[in-house]
Amino acid sequence: MKSLVARLLLLALFPFLIAGCVPEAPAPEAPAADIPVGFVNRVWKVKDSSAVEPGTLYVFLSDGSLIITSPKGKPDLRTWKYDGEVFTIVEESVPHKVDILDISSAEFRIRSKNPGEPVEILLTPAETPALPDTKK
Repeated sequence: MKSLVARLLLLALFPFLIAGCVPEAPAPEAPAADIPVGFVNRVWKVKDSSAVEPGTLYVFLSDGSLIITSPKGKPDLRTWKYDGEVFTIVEESVPHKVDILDISSAEFRIRSKNPGEPVEILLTPAETPALPDTKK
């Protein structure tokens, strides 16, 4: 009889004994910081700047690539990142902190802290050229 009671007791306690052997679930990751991503994957055109030629195009791609092309030069490939409150553009392996002065669907105003004087740039959405009508 004692053997039967011991077996029933062991059977009843078995799930609790196993529960202690299961590894603890990993802690959930902290939520990502609010990122003003409204400027990402859009073509921006320089409207005004203290050092950049108006008409220069900027494209901040979601993979961290930055493509800059001026009306008179070859395209330039850089990288960018945004960590919490710090926005950085990397040019030739040199990171430059950038202040976001204003951001909306109509404009993106930044100040790049390059060596020397900071460079302010007012970007507006670039116009999308109309496609030619190919219907005949």
